[in-house]
Amino acid sequence: MKIAAAIATALVACLALPACAEAGAASGWTLGADATPSGAKAAADDWRAVDAERLFVFETEKGRILIEAFPEIAPKHVAQFTAIIRSGDFDGTVFHRVIDDFMAQGGDIFATKQRESGLPDIPGEFTFRRDVSAMPLDAYIGPREEAKHGFYRGLPIATRPEFLAEDSGLGHVESSVPHCRGIVSTARTDDPNSANSQFFLMRGQAAHLDRKYTAWGRVIEGVDVVMAIKAGPDGTNGAVRDPDALVSAKVAADIPAATRPKAWVLRTDTAAFAAELETRGEVDICSLPPIPAVTEN
Repeated sequence: MKIAAAIATALVACLALPACAEAGAASGWTLGADATPSGAKAAADDWRAVDAERLFVFETEKGRILIEAFPEIAPKHVAQFTAIIRSGDFDGTVFHRVIDDFMAQGGDIFATKQRESGLPDIPGEFTFRRDVSAMPLDAYIGPREEAKHGFYRGLPIATRPEFLAEDSGLGHVESSVPHCRGIVSTARTDDPNSANSQFFLMRGQAAHLDRKYTAWGRVIEGVDVVMAIKAGPDGTNGAVRDPDALVSAKVAADIPAATRPKAWVLRTDTAAFAAELETRGEVDICSLPPIPAVTEN
């Protein structure tokens, strides 16, 4: 049995009600503060619909968590977690290691089913090569050529400055996802290529995990649920007695269209968002509010 030493932080979208969530004023952004699902659907210039194939639905004992996955950031990890979700092996597993202000770790199939996932371990995808022409960031913190952080489809990104792409002649720079609150990342052992089924949901920022653990998604509904998951007592390294369960995990595309959750995320590639971001100054991206999302069903 592999015990993954998980670690994680989180960034998230708006706190949401399970049936129909609004990005209220508490989102921390002026843009999208009063959005509703009907408003988001009618304003494609300001909101983008989340692809149901990339939307993971985690029903927990504490409530629902919606995760948007980013296969372009970590393709092998997203493919593996999609396969495990579709196998049903996550259903009934528990959040066995949970630390306040840090993360909630789950996905230990062996502990529940006395067998592993049956899938091979995944090579680390801690960073990715970003072609600055084919995959520009939507918005940058600071001047674009020198910026070290920005957003891609609402996901926070850390990056080497883009002027290095020109200087190298290769057209790309090394980029990664910082472990902000609400980020979804992958547990592993000391072997950097040992990730398999265990994941963690960030409950706080953990910069020491950056570029060492593979982050591949973002909670867009249910950060309040992540924060409510039962934590382990002090002095136990997060080990939880009588842990909360992940009742079921599904890919939204596999749920009948009439009942599947639907989500829209505030676009970060608009001039209006860039202007609002500029007012925040050159700050740590994890200190910014999560990009708002609205959901229904």
